[in-house]
Amino acid sequence: MASKITIPEELKQDLPPTTWGKILGVTPIVMTVIATMLAGLASSEMTKAQYDRALAAQLQSKAGDQWGYFQAKKMRSALAHNSLELLQATTGVHFMASEDLAKEPPVVFHALFAGQLPELEMPKFDERVTAALATLAGTKSEAEISAALLQTRASSLATALVAARQSVIDFDGAIQPVNQALEAFESAATSFGGDGFRNFSATRFRIQAARYEAESRLNQVVANIYELQVRQNNYTAEKHHARSGKFFFGMLASQMAVILSTFAIAARKRNFLWSVAATAGAVAVGFSVYVFLYV
Repeated sequence: MASKITIPEELKQDLPPTTWGKILGVTPIVMTVIATMLAGLASSEMTKAQYDRALAAQLQSKAGDQWGYFQAKKMRSALAHNSLELLQATTGVHFMASEDLAKEPPVVFHALFAGQLPELEMPKFDERVTAALATLAGTKSEAEISAALLQTRASSLATALVAARQSVIDFDGAIQPVNQALEAFESAATSFGGDGFRNFSATRFRIQAARYEAESRLNQVVANIYELQVRQNNYTAEKHHARSGKFFFGMLASQMAVILSTFAIAARKRNFLWSVAATAGAVAVGFSVYVFLYV
């Protein structure tokens, strides 16, 4: 016959006699787990904030490059336009005649004879991206730009950037035959004679003015998308930073709960090691508060 299992009286005294006692006994363990989890979340959010800040800095550098291209091409367009006006004001200049371009492809003929470049197709974007670009181009306030960006996904901006850069590549490919024709005519320009050379120069200035103006507009679109990405990453970084701070305060509250529950157990059992642990926790929280307020 199996003997009856008996629990020693010493062990019975250590067992929580009530439901509240059981909760009190596991509180330090549960709150320690929660505090560790909140510390990890706070660290994770801070890491995300730092990443977004670094990414925003990289995107701002790329946006600066695009603005540099925009300004350079805008300036070259203005210089070509001014040179054409000066040439027309000082001499009886004309553009290249149709008989000089009879053998050229239609895209080259229309460009050199009539000054008509290949059609510039501006990229098409998602409605929300278009709205955000409109707020940026309209010099709206940061609050309005932020409100528009909150409705725009990062993936939509990335897709818009790809489309904008592809438009630059497509236009460069479309204008390439015209550039090659200008280079070919320039190498033979010395044989045109005085009037022929002036006519070629006027034609070249007209093409360059239109070409750089179109390219500057495309670079402006790319730069504006980069600017939106910079702002979006900065907003996201601020959000992660705020979340990190809240998780940190939650961790402090959890640690305070661990200390209080530990003190309660120490007071109930009058255990020296529990008391040391609770005191160390209280000192740690107090030191953290001191650093937060005064250092």
